[in-house]
Amino acid sequence: MNPSIFALASAPGRAGVAVVRVSGPLAGPAIQALAGPLPAPRQAALRRLAYREVRIDQAVLLWFAGPESFTGEDVAEFHIHGGRAVREALFSALFDLGLRPAEPGEFSRRAVENGKLDLTRAEAIADLVDAETPAQLRQALRQHDGALADLYEGWRAALIAAVGRAEAAIDFSDDGVGEAEFAGARQAAEKIYQEIQRHMDDSGRGESLREGLRLTILGPPNAGKSSLINALARRSVAIVSETPGTTRDVVEARLDIAGYLLQVADTAGMRQSDEPIEAEGMRRALAHAASGMTLLLLDGSLEDPRAGLPSDLPAPDLTVWNKSDLGFERVGLSISLKTGAGMAELLKMLQQKVQHKLDSKDGAPPLTRPRHRHALQEAAAHLQHSLAASKEHPELLAEDLRLAMRAIGRITGQVDVEELLDFVFRDFCIGK
Repeated sequence: MNPSIFALASAPGRAGVAVVRVSGPLAGPAIQALAGPLPAPRQAALRRLAYREVRIDQAVLLWFAGPESFTGEDVAEFHIHGGRAVREALFSALFDLGLRPAEPGEFSRRAVENGKLDLTRAEAIADLVDAETPAQLRQALRQHDGALADLYEGWRAALIAAVGRAEAAIDFSDDGVGEAEFAGARQAAEKIYQEIQRHMDDSGRGESLREGLRLTILGPPNAGKSSLINALARRSVAIVSETPGTTRDVVEARLDIAGYLLQVADTAGMRQSDEPIEAEGMRRALAHAASGMTLLLLDGSLEDPRAGLPSDLPAPDLTVWNKSDLGFERVGLSISLKTGAGMAELLKMLQQKVQHKLDSKDGAPPLTRPRHRHALQEAAAHLQHSLAASKEHPELLAEDLRLAMRAIGRITGQVDVEELLDFVFRDFCIGK
C-alpha cells in the first residue's frame, strides 16, 4: 500500500487561498483528526481546523473517496488561507499524523498507476500548468482529452491483432490458413508503419508549439538586431549601442505572437573577425539558427548590406531592411526601428509564418514530446524490419510486431501481455 502524501496544490507564496491536497489511506483519518467527521463526498464543507487543541484555520474541506478521485485513492483537499504560518501549521500536523510530503509529480504518477490517467494525459497536465499562450492551451487540452492516447492505442490495438494473426500463421501453418494470416499480418504492419511515418514527418510542430518556436535574428553589426528584439518584446531585453559588436552571446525573449509562443533570440553581429570572443558569439549564433526560423536584418542604407556576412549563413525565412527613415528602395519589407515604420507589417508577416509552421494541416494530433518520437522511431524500425521478414519465417514477423507494440505501449504506459493472450485465444483457438 502506498504511503499517504500531502502537498501544496496551488502556487507557493502569500495568497488569499491555498489548496493542500492529501492522497492515500490516511486522507480520511487526517480530516477526522483535524476537522471531525468526514464531509459528504464531493461536497464542500466549512470546518474549523485544529490539532491537539491548537487552532490552525477556518477552512473549506473536500472529500473524494477512492477510487472516485484524481489519484484513484482516498483524497482530501484543505482550502485554507494562504499565509505562510497557516500552511506550515497544517503541514506540521499532517506530518505528525503519519503523512509525508509528496515528491514532484507523485499525485499524477499515482493516477497513472491506478488507471485513472495514461502517460500522455499525465504529461498534458504538466503542459496545462506551463501553458503561456492560447495555442499551447489548446494543444494541452486536446492531449488531456485523449487525442494522442486514442491515436497510439489504436495503433497498439491493431498491432495486437496483427501479432495474433502472425502467431496463427505459425500455429496453423498446416491447416491451410497460415499463408492468409501471414499476409494479413504483413498488410497491417505496412499500414501502421506508413501512418507512423506520416505522424512523425511533422517538422517538430507539436514540440515547437509546446516549447515555443525559435526565431533567431541574424545580421551584421549595427543592423539593429538588439533594437528589433527590444521593439518586439516592448521592453529592454538587449543592450543597444552604436559600438559594433556589443552583443556577444545569445539574448532571448519570449513573445506571444497571435496566441503562439515565439522565442526570439538576438545574436552576435556577423562579420569577418579574428577576435576570439566575437568569433565564439558568431558560432553560437549559427548554432542557435540551426533550428526554428531565422530573420535576417540588414541595414538598407548601406551600398552593400551583406558585406562581410559568412558564406555558410543559413537561408533566412524572412529578410528585413532596417533604417527606412534614411531613405532607400529595397525589394521586400523595410522598417525603421527609430520611427516604428513597418513594424505592424513585420508583426503580421511573423504571425503568418508562425501559423504556417505550427498550425495542423490535417487536424491530426501532433507529437508533443521527444519521448513519444523516440518510442515511435523504435516502433517504426521494428515494423520496417518485420516487412523484410520472408514468408518462410513468420516467427520473425511476429517478434518484430510484438516489439513495435511494446514500443508504442510505452508512450501511454499500456504494456499488457494479457491483452495479446486474450486476442489469440478468442479469435484463433479452434475447438481447443
